[in-house]
Amino acid sequence: MSPVAAPLASARDGGVLTLTLNRPDKRNALSSAVIEALHQALDTADLDPDVRVVVLTGAGKDFCAGADLEELLASVDASPEANEAAALRLGTLFGRMRQLPKPTVAVVRGRALAGGAGLMTACDIVLAGAGAEVGYPEVLRGFVPAMVMTLLRRLVGEKAALDLVLTGRLLSAAEAHAWGLVSRVVADQDLEREAGELARALASVPASALALTKQLFYQLDGQSFDEGIALGARVNALARRTPDFKDAIGRFLART
Repeated sequence: MSPVAAPLASARDGGVLTLTLNRPDKRNALSSAVIEALHQALDTADLDPDVRVVVLTGAGKDFCAGADLEELLASVDASPEANEAAALRLGTLFGRMRQLPKPTVAVVRGRALAGGAGLMTACDIVLAGAGAEVGYPEVLRGFVPAMVMTLLRRLVGEKAALDLVLTGRLLSAAEAHAWGLVSRVVADQDLEREAGELARALASVPASALALTKQLFYQLDGQSFDEGIALGARVNALARRTPDFKDAIGRFLART
C-alpha cells in the first residue's frame, strides 16, 4: 500500500515558503488535519528567520472547495462545545495569517469556495488566474457562512457581502477583483510565473519594514482618524531605529 500523502505540502526556495493544500481528490477541502497543519506551518514560518514570504496555493485544478463535507456531516452528533471549538480553530487560522509578521500570498487557480474563499482572503495579497471563481455557497448546502463573514464584510461592505452569502452565487476572477476580494488577476498560463516574481520581490524587501507595515495596516481596523495618525507616528519612530532602515537609506544615498 502506498503511503498517504500529507494534507499540506511545503517547500522553501530562498526566502519563499510555499504551502500547498494537498488533497486534489477532495478539491483541497479543509479537514481538521489540514487546518492543524496550516497552524503548525505558520508557527514554524514565524520562527524561521530565513522565511521572508509565505505563498499558499492548492494542488490540482482548484485552490480550495471549503470545508470537508464528510467531516462536517459527521460533526452533527458532536456536542455544541466541540463544534464551536472546531469552527474557532478555522477562525483563529484567519487571524493567525494576519498576525504573521511576514507577507502571505494566495495563488488561486480554479475555485475558492466557502472556507476556501475565507482562507484566500485571509492572505495579504491574492493573485488569481483569469479562470478562477470565488464564492460563498454555504446556504445552498443548508449551512451558514459564519467563519468567513467577518473578513467578507470588511472587504466588500454590507450590501455586496449579503448578496454573496444569501445567494451563494459565484464570482469570476474579474468580478472578485472588482469587488475587492482579489488583488491581481493574470492569465492562467502566467499564474505560476507571476506568483514567483511577486514572492521573490517581496522576499527582497527589508523584513522589518514589511513586518511593521503589515502590523500597522491591520491595527488600523476600528481606529479613528486621529488614533490612526497617532499609531502611525509611533510606528514611524520605531521604523527609524531599525538596522534595515539605516542600511537601506545609506545604500540609497550612496547611489545618488
